[in-house]
Amino acid sequence: MPRTSSTSALVALLISSTAAFADPAGYMVMSFDVPHHDTPIDGAVWYPTTSDTPAKTVNENGVFLGVDVKPDAAPKAGAHPVILLSHGLGGNYRSMTWLGAGLAERGAVVVVVNHPASSTWSFDMREGLNHWTRAQDLSATLDDLLVDPRFATAVDPAKIMAAGFSYGGWTALSLGGLTGSLAGSIAHCEDAGTKSSHCADLAREGVSFADLDPALWNASYKDPRVSMVAAIDPALHYGLDASHIAGLVDNVQMFALGEGADRLLATDYGPTGSRFGVKLPDAALTTLAPASHFMALPLCKPMGEMILKEEKDDPVCTDPEGADRAAVHTAIIDGIAAQLGL
Repeated sequence: MPRTSSTSALVALLISSTAAFADPAGYMVMSFDVPHHDTPIDGAVWYPTTSDTPAKTVNENGVFLGVDVKPDAAPKAGAHPVILLSHGLGGNYRSMTWLGAGLAERGAVVVVVNHPASSTWSFDMREGLNHWTRAQDLSATLDDLLVDPRFATAVDPAKIMAAGFSYGGWTALSLGGLTGSLAGSIAHCEDAGTKSSHCADLAREGVSFADLDPALWNASYKDPRVSMVAAIDPALHYGLDASHIAGLVDNVQMFALGEGADRLLATDYGPTGSRFGVKLPDAALTTLAPASHFMALPLCKPMGEMILKEEKDDPVCTDPEGADRAAVHTAIIDGIAAQLGL
């Protein structure tokens, strides 16, 4: 059976390691050449540094708090684990700054890219469902990173993890060898309808899983260099059986955000959802509660919730009663760092 645990966010914050006292991470905004897109894709790398470069707050806006980093500082000497990190549907690399910087402070090199067609500034719901291009984005990005003179000696090519949030959680699992079931996704939406947020979003955009090519959807996009996976509230896991799981790496950790009414059906891999987690005998499954799906986005400013309400935007700053977003972030960083042995 999978190794399951449930963590109080407040307790996680109290028992956290001394990561908060680490040097700010190094940070470089970069672009990467990928053969399956017409133009380079934007991204960023967070990494350990001991440089005396002044720290600067980056990726802050009217809703979200930023994070202190050392822009363009020299990487710390030594070979560090690499994390290929994938954002959620409609997200971007900036929204992953809290996680990228937090893991870099613990000793990892973390790279994130804006996935074309499924990111904030490049969005097309139909094209964005071509999930395999996201895995290909990160495989190509890893190719670039491993030969980049700034990082070639700072990364450990034998210790590579794929990680991600929501749709990005699926991308990470795909890079780790999980294959999809288009029939399972179709059946899920037929059964759940608008009760599943992802199915509701597709219906609103006039997009259907039934329009997609099962040969492409169900193929393997495993990157053999990836030996570990960490998925935060992953999606697209309905209808999976032993044949889809057979190629998945053994070292898998998944985080469920919220319980009961706070849990998204679209990302629920437990007994009340797809039961995908039950089918992974060696996976570490952690439930963080009180919490909800969007708490894997950055820390919100005091006025963030009100601003989103006024703009009639998604309530991504509205957390369940008693929830502590900073503590949830800490628990995720601690869990992934432990998986990497950091």
